[in-house]
Parts: sequence; C-alpha cells; structure tokens
Amino acid sequence: MNGNDRQAYDRGTSLYSPDGRIYQVEYAREAVARGAPAVAVRGGDAVVLAAVVKARSSLQVEDSVEKLHKLDEHLGAATAGHAADGRQLVDFARRAAQRERLRYGEPISSEAVATGLADHVQEYTQSGGTRPFGAALLVGGVHDGEPALYALGPEGVPETWRAAVIGADSTGIRERLEETYTEALDADAALTTVVDALRESDDELTPADLVVAVVDEDGYGRLDTETVATAFDDDELAEGER
Repeated sequence: MNGNDRQAYDRGTSLYSPDGRIYQVEYAREAVARGAPAVAVRGGDAVVLAAVVKARSSLQVEDSVEKLHKLDEHLGAATAGHAADGRQLVDFARRAAQRERLRYGEPISSEAVATGLADHVQEYTQSGGTRPFGAALLVGGVHDGEPALYALGPEGVPETWRAAVIGADSTGIRERLEETYTEALDADAALTTVVDALRESDDELTPADLVVAVVDEDGYGRLDTETVATAFDDDELAEGER
C-alpha cells in the first residue's frame, strides 16, 4: 500500500484498510502507550489500583494530575493516555453507577460498568465525524464480596484480568506481573506486587511518584504516601531474599 492509499484510510474510523485495519484506532492505542503506566492487581478480597504520576514542572501541583478515580463506593478506575478523554470516560461510568442506584437502589457491578464503557467506546470506532478515545481504563471493584478487574482500550473490548497494565512500558511490566503474581493475594501483598512490577520498568521510582487506591468490602480508599513507602520497603526486602 502506498502513502496516498494509506492516507485515504487514515481519515476516518468508518473505513477498513484493505488489510483489515482501522488506523485511527491504532493511533489511539499509540496515544495510550505514550501515557504514564497504571497497574491493577486483583487479590483474594480486594483490587489494588496504582498509577505513576510525575509533575511536568516543580511549579505544578501534584494533586492536580488525576490518574485514579472513584466511580462509586465500591468501584475505582485508573486511566492512561489522553487525560481529557480518560476524564470523559470516567464521567460516563460515574453516571452509569448513579443511574443504577437511582433506578434500582443497588450498586452497579464491575462487569456492568466495564461492558457499558466498552459499548460507548466502541461506538466511536465506527461512526463518521468522530475519533476513537485516546485513553485506556482499568476498572476494579468488589461486588457481593467478589473482587473483579477489567481492562479496556480504544477498540472497546472489555477484558477480565487477574493483573493488568496500561500505558508506557506495558510489555515489561506485564512480564514482571506474570512472574510474580499468585492467586488469593491479600491487599498488602497485592500492593507489593504492583510496586515490584512498576519498579521493574523504572528503578528510580519513589513512593511520591505513585498514587494508589484499594477497593475492598469497605469501599474505595486512597493510600497515603507513608503506606505506599512501606510497600517499597517490603519489595526491597523481598528482592534481597531472591
């Protein structure tokens, strides 16, 4: 395919290229890959969400960079890619959770949120005059005592994971998770697993560079820097024993 032919298929999301590709979706995936990494691990009774947040300047207020989001009392999400696109998807998920409570008086399940988000995202891959969302999400929650973790990207496919990563350095981080993940982790062990995987891709990572949340039966809660630092200490101890 020459350059002119490719440009013809670049211009919209409603056209497949002759080799079955939708270039705008691929470009959206590249936008996600350029974002800071986010990792989630499903434990035996909780889901741990973490994202790397580094200020672009010493003048920037760190808390203004949002990578972790509370969707409902029992649901959280991490985003990577274009921040504005991620925020739009988070707002969509929050409205879905609110509607469920207003209509039925019950919390929405992680699966329902992930499926609804995926349907919404997929519509933007086949409609003229739109572009795909340049963001990916990890959605984690606890419903009826069971933790669940979903990942979805610009193509709009919800996938169930035990441990997942989105954003930059995904391949290396995922390989590390595959080496270290075990079933039925408690929240502390899941946090250490997350820290270990992220430090594999950035050995200069500090507790101040991470935002972490835990979703368990008590709901969604953010961890303070001191608690995250304890996980760094545990990871260094485990590394010394290996």
